[in-house]
Amino acid sequence: QVQLVESGGGLVQAGGSLRLSCAASGRTFRSYVMGWFRQAPGKEREFVAAINWSGGRTNYADSVKGRFTITRDNAKNMVYLQMNSLKPEDTAVYYCAADRKTDYGLGIPSKRRYDYDAWGQGTQVTVSS
Repeated sequence: QVQLVESGGGLVQAGGSLRLSCAASGRTFRSYVMGWFRQAPGKEREFVAAINWSGGRTNYADSVKGRFTITRDNAKNMVYLQMNSLKPEDTAVYYCAADRKTDYGLGIPSKRRYDYDAWGQGTQVTVSS
């Protein structure tokens, strides 16, 4: 079983930066693909970024490429999302997720929401114009 707890959300002006953190429990965390998703009011949950077990492979939504960076620290059981040049359309609840089916996989981390089977409670990010 893995538990995920996000933190770091808040209110920021357009053009600003935030760093989200996801703390994971469980010894097998290091073997999972980890992802960030977001959900704005009235919209479906969408993929933001994902990272493989080693951090050597990442995947990003086109809307955040070049602005957001996902990293992980397996020694600390942490995943991070550095968000720069924030825009009002980035406003959403951000969720950390784990794909527990992966086991030190070498492939490109999935963008598909339904590949992820463990979720945090979310953290609100609001970007004002």
